Amino acid sequence: MPEIAPKAPLSDRIAQGRGQVPADLVLKGGRVFDLITGDLVQTDVAICGDTIVGVFGTYDGQREIDVSGRILVPGFIDTHLHIESSLLTPFEFDRCVTPRGVTTAICDPHEIANVCGAPGLEYFLEASLHCLMDIRVQLSSCVPSTHMETAGARLEAADLLRFRDHPRGIGLAEFMNFPGVLMQDEGAMAKLEAWQGRHIDGHAPLLRGKDLNGYISAGIRTEHEATTAEEGLEKLRKGMRVLIREGSVSKDMEALAPLLTERHAPYLCLCTDDRNPLDIAEHGHLDYMIRRLIALGCPPLAVYRAASLSAAEAFGLKDRGLIAPGKRADIVVIETLEDCRASLVLAGGVLAEAAAFAARGTLAPVARQSVKARKVAPEDFRTGGNRVGTPVIGILPGKIITEHLSFDIVPEDGDKRPDLARDLVKIAVLERHGVNGNLATGFVKGFGLKRGAIASTVCHDHHNIAVVGADYADMALAANRLGEIEGGFMVVAEGEVLAELPLPVAGLMSLEPFEAVRDALIDLRAAARGLGVELEEPFLQLAFLCLPVIPHLKITDRGIVDVDRFEVMT
Repeated sequence: MPEIAPKAPLSDRIAQGRGQVPADLVLKGGRVFDLITGDLVQTDVAICGDTIVGVFGTYDGQREIDVSGRILVPGFIDTHLHIESSLLTPFEFDRCVTPRGVTTAICDPHEIANVCGAPGLEYFLEASLHCLMDIRVQLSSCVPSTHMETAGARLEAADLLRFRDHPRGIGLAEFMNFPGVLMQDEGAMAKLEAWQGRHIDGHAPLLRGKDLNGYISAGIRTEHEATTAEEGLEKLRKGMRVLIREGSVSKDMEALAPLLTERHAPYLCLCTDDRNPLDIAEHGHLDYMIRRLIALGCPPLAVYRAASLSAAEAFGLKDRGLIAPGKRADIVVIETLEDCRASLVLAGGVLAEAAAFAARGTLAPVARQSVKARKVAPEDFRTGGNRVGTPVIGILPGKIITEHLSFDIVPEDGDKRPDLARDLVKIAVLERHGVNGNLATGFVKGFGLKRGAIASTVCHDHHNIAVVGADYADMALAANRLGEIEGGFMVVAEGEVLAELPLPVAGLMSLEPFEAVRDALIDLRAAARGLGVELEEPFLQLAFLCLPVIPHLKITDRGIVDVDRFEVMT
């Protein structure tokens, strides 16, 4: 276990807070950003064990750190993310983002749960006990997300109930199957009934009006899928806490920034959802969102409230969100509010530095050898049919919502071929859990691919193999190679593997340090651009093309999915 600061005896906390005895640790000479008044207040901050005990005064400490001239803000809370989508284990994710000021992460491990079920939840709940940051685990509500895909596991209400009162649990995770809620599907109702009065996280893209009323009436409290200020405002007015999201693909921050005022801030939070180590290295995590929101004109007080205090309140974490007596000692030391670059981070009273990360315990990985896809040949990627009119998935860069396009594609020798002149390339999903061997094909527009193929086992949320390609032989090579390396990312051209990233933990996470994953992503992005790919984040964009709960057109191993009609197209 890491050297986590202990919960000090009550008598010690009182005595140190009163200044009767030296505090365990004192941060000397900084200015606290008071999220109640908006003032910057010169003060020492006294800490006893993992708890803040003294502010707005001068304190002596057994250990003292000089933070003169700098600003102290509460630790940041990421209110919705899938750690698996960072491509890292919880331990490496902790080491990657805690030094940036993220001291609490509310995660939904439904990626690994879709691969291996309950053991994936157990892995995250146990891993959370070994990390510096406080990882809180929501229990995955939709495994699989719909009936229109083949996942590696299924979790019903009875499977989740044994985890409901786990000390690291924090409610039911995003209820993605919003049609199931509105239609009162039996399985959905059982889960909702079991969590009435507890936190239920939402996921309702474009849901408005009376349907939204019905969805919220199921007891759903939070929502991260608003993509316009108008949609976000309706959800706020109807009592939801809206989580402003900025991930590697889902970029809603600029659209929602007008909502982030001091009046609205108590009901707004920040989240990343899916953000990889390369994006974190180049831009940042929640620290990036804070910088960018202030640059967009949002008041600093509103931004920092959303990043900490409002997030804590939204999820019932009453022990954090302020630099105040009795609160968890989650503190970020920065030079300026506008730049938000951490020079020192305390997570539960522990300095987020190399020695503390090295002292943590670890866990054996789960879900190894999980890619059990059948071998495929180039001809498997042919698309038959006599209809010239063809549905095409249209990518919207920076969005996981897609367009439902239609193009005339004339079959040649019984096959609808890629049309590179019109940027119509082939997309396929191959079932990889060893269940049925399904393979479905379709077309996508927006990659800019000119040759070769890219492939991934990060394929939301069923995590089958997704392949986009201009050449069938390269698509087959990419898919088969993923089976050999236990899953990951792949770029192939002219029969050669140009770049790859093995993700052997459930086909989702690397066992390497985050620095190695970051460097591999640089090579993969360069290789993909060499094939003509124009997207900033092609692999996560590919993953979301396979998620049949996000409008408007998607693909799974069962076929092309019309999300608006909630059915597989025939």
